Amino acid sequence: MALKDHPDTSSKLLNIMEELYHIKDLDALLDTVLLQARRLINADAGSIYLIENNVLNFSYLHNDTLFSTTRSKYLYTSHTLELNNKSIAGYVACTGKAIIIDDVYDIPWNLPFTFNHYFDDISGYRTKSLLAVPLKTSRDKTVGVLEIINAMSRDRAIIPFTDRDQLVLNHFANNAAAAVERALLTREVILRMIKMCELRDPQETGPHANRVGAYSAEIYHQWALDHGIPQAEIKKTRDLIRIAAMLHDLGKIAISDAILKKPGGLGPDEFTSMKYHTIYGARLFENTSSDLDVISEEIALNHHERWDGGGYPGKIGDIFQDHATLGPGKKGEEIPLTARIVALADVYDALVSKRVYKEPFPEDEALNLIREQSGRQFDPEVVAAFFSIHDVITAIKEKYREDPSLTFSCRITP
Repeated sequence: MALKDHPDTSSKLLNIMEELYHIKDLDALLDTVLLQARRLINADAGSIYLIENNVLNFSYLHNDTLFSTTRSKYLYTSHTLELNNKSIAGYVACTGKAIIIDDVYDIPWNLPFTFNHYFDDISGYRTKSLLAVPLKTSRDKTVGVLEIINAMSRDRAIIPFTDRDQLVLNHFANNAAAAVERALLTREVILRMIKMCELRDPQETGPHANRVGAYSAEIYHQWALDHGIPQAEIKKTRDLIRIAAMLHDLGKIAISDAILKKPGGLGPDEFTSMKYHTIYGARLFENTSSDLDVISEEIALNHHERWDGGGYPGKIGDIFQDHATLGPGKKGEEIPLTARIVALADVYDALVSKRVYKEPFPEDEALNLIREQSGRQFDPEVVAAFFSIHDVITAIKEKYREDPSLTFSCRITP
């Protein structure tokens, strides 16, 4: 049976691929790929593994039974699988073949792979039926594996997947793989930009950028839910803020080494010079031809503004003039929402991360400082969103933890 025999499904797939084409951030793309795959064949849960550095990285997770209405720490569960035939995902990645399993706890002994029940054990979930397909590009390159779990009947009973489900999911995965490969390239380009900045400022690392980006996306998501923002707008803005937040400190590349790498505190003139990294960063997005450019500029410029008006660079008539003058601080909602969110995400990460001049703050102490600064340094509603997803925040911190062998010579900029 060919997919062309199902015109409704073919039409759905075309509409989904159009949606995927417009998504820029990798996490947002994986979220949509998994959601649409589950909708196509009515499945309760699913996960995506991506091939990176010759291993399979557990990269995204959905589970309607465990977390259908709220963000969950399990979204940032972090583990890897060897790229071999011993796991289900490994087998699919290595062979390029899809597999259907009616009950993962009753896999025939003569098959090379077994089911890893670790997630079931820690979450209390019960995986049964499973359909796994490779994410394979048109050049026959496998970039990952899409696993769909527990097919559901109309009355929400778990049923086996069908051959038609496999046909539909294979076709979908072959098209989605190109979008995933493109998003992986975008993420790699961004991390290379961060790496370039790290050559000047050792504080700016890939894990730091990933943490701030992920914190910001999740805080925004919760803030938007709290304010009744339509789901379509939430998805679009979450996609953009995830990328733009990673680029918040690129302007530091224009600050001199004498300031960036000074081991002690900065003098008044040095600190004034440091403040200009916000302006230099915003100038990188002068050609505001896209929504991503606009959000990247507003975050770079405003992520050191304070809710009480005591931040910088303040109100500036034209950031592109040769000698832009720092102005009085923006206050409250004069500061763009995206920048208010990144301000909190960036400070939290600085507090709980190790620096050459300090050990990481204990979590409770960092949280107390953020509470104290609610309504002063930080938007109270952003703080409330942060605390309501604290388990997700800590999962992100663990997923993108720093290499313990690294040390940093830079200070926290106020």
